[in-house]
Amino acid sequence: QVQLVESGGGLVQPGGSLRLSCAVSGSFFSIEDMGWYRQAPGKQRELVAVITSAGSTQYADSVKGRFTISRDNAKKTVYLQMNSLKPEDTAVYYCNTYVIVRYTWGQGTQVTVSS
Repeated sequence: QVQLVESGGGLVQPGGSLRLSCAVSGSFFSIEDMGWYRQAPGKQRELVAVITSAGSTQYADSVKGRFTISRDNAKKTVYLQMNSLKPEDTAVYYCNTYVIVRYTWGQGTQVTVSS
């Protein structure tokens, strides 16, 4: 059974940085396109960034130029480097496959951007 374990969230001031990690167990990770998603209170879950099995990346307009997605296939881990954080980035962040969400969502990691 595939498990997704997100970590690295926390409380940060506006303009700060965080690096999120998502460890994936039990899947053919290296051949899967992966995405980072987030869900803010009272809002639907949204796609933030994508990295394909070949390493190509895509970003939501709201995070373009500030966030960087990467992956380490040997560690079966996908990362999200978040810089210049804004209060509107506050959300629970999750990873999963892209385009089709194949696996049960993990617990996510809370990111709170506040002064």
